[in-house]
Amino acid sequence: MRTAAYIHIPFCEHICHYCDFNKVFLKNQPVDEYIQALLHEMHMTINEAKPDQLKTIYVGGGTPTALTAAQLRTLFAEMHSILPMEQIEEFTVEVNPDSSEEEKLAVMKEFGVNRLSIGVQSFDQSLLDAIGRTHSSDSVHDAVKRSREAGFDNLSLDLMFGLPHQSVEQFIDTIEKAAELGVEHLSAYSLKIEEKTVFFNRQRKGKLSLPPEEDEVTMYEELRKRTKAHGFVQYEISNFAKPGRESKHNLVYWNNDEYYGFGAGAHGYVNGVRHQNIGPVPKYIEAVNQKKLPYLNEHKVSRVEQIEEAMFMGLRKLNGVDLDELSKRYDKDLNKLYHDQIKDLSERGLLVSEQGMLKLTNEGLLLANEVFEQFLAVLED
Repeated sequence: MRTAAYIHIPFCEHICHYCDFNKVFLKNQPVDEYIQALLHEMHMTINEAKPDQLKTIYVGGGTPTALTAAQLRTLFAEMHSILPMEQIEEFTVEVNPDSSEEEKLAVMKEFGVNRLSIGVQSFDQSLLDAIGRTHSSDSVHDAVKRSREAGFDNLSLDLMFGLPHQSVEQFIDTIEKAAELGVEHLSAYSLKIEEKTVFFNRQRKGKLSLPPEEDEVTMYEELRKRTKAHGFVQYEISNFAKPGRESKHNLVYWNNDEYYGFGAGAHGYVNGVRHQNIGPVPKYIEAVNQKKLPYLNEHKVSRVEQIEEAMFMGLRKLNGVDLDELSKRYDKDLNKLYHDQIKDLSERGLLVSEQGMLKLTNEGLLLANEVFEQFLAVLED
C-alpha cells in the first residue's frame, strides 16, 4: 500500500556544517527547470505505478522555502493535477526560519499544506554560528508567529544535541525555549558525523571537539524528562508530540510501508523495490528530459530484508512491534525465528514484551543501535 510521497527540493541559500543530504547552493541553479523535471517525474511514476489514495506528503530538502512564492505556487498547483491528493491528511513542508515569508506561507496554506517543520537546531546563537546556521533565536520566534497568523495549527521544531562544545545546560535551555513556543511537535536528533560534510573534514583533521558520551546521554535523558513535563508524548526514539499530533508521514517509514520518492537524490520504495534517484541536479533534469525515470540504482527487497527492516524500524516506535501481526504480514513466525535474540535482549533489560508488543526499555532506548544489530544477518533467504 502506497499512501505517502516524499518530494525533495535540493536548493539551499547556505550549507550547514553537519548536513549530508543532497543539496546545492541556490545561486545560479536551474530552479524553474528543476521544478518542471520534478513534476514530470511525478507524472511518469504515477503512470507506471498507480498509487493508492495519498494520505501524507512531505516536502523536504535542502530548503523548500528557498523557492520563491511563485515557484512554490507552480509546484503545488501542478502537484494537485498529477497526484491523487483529495484525501490528504498531512501535508508537511520544511521551513527555514530565515525564509518563512508571509507570501510563501500564504501559498502553502492555499494549496493544502497543513503542517510545517521548522529547522531550529538550537536557541544558542554561539552554537548556531558554530554549525553554520544563519538564523537567530529571534527569527525562530518570528517564524512561529507568522505561521500561526497564516493559519497553521500544526508546527514541529527540529532540534539537535551532541553539537561541538555544546553543554548539557545549553541543550536544556533549547528544550525549554522550544516548549515555550507552544508548538505541537518536537524532533531532536543527536549529531552524527557524516562523510562529505564540513564537520567530517574537521574531525578527520582533529579539529572537532564533541561533548563526552556521558553528556550526550544526559542530554537525551533531559530531553525525555522535560518534553514529558511540557505535555509531549514520546512516540519514537527522537520524536515527541502533543497527543494526536504524531507525524503520520514519518510513521510510514517506521511501519516499513511503501512510499514515493520524487526529486534529485530522493529515495523511494515502490512495488517491493527501493530506489535512489540521481543526485546532481543537471543530471537529474537531463534524465527526466529523456523521458526516463531518473533512477541511480534499484534494489528488489527480499523477504528477509523486509522482515529485518520491519524489526529495526518498528522498534524505533515507543509502542514497539506486534510480532504476531508481522508474522502474518510476512508469513513467518518471528517469535520463533528471533526467539534467541529476544530472550537475550530481554534478559539484558533492553527489550520488554507488554500486551503483545515487543518494545525497547528505557535502557534499550540508550542502546538502540546495539539492539537493532541483533536482528540483522540472522535469518536465511
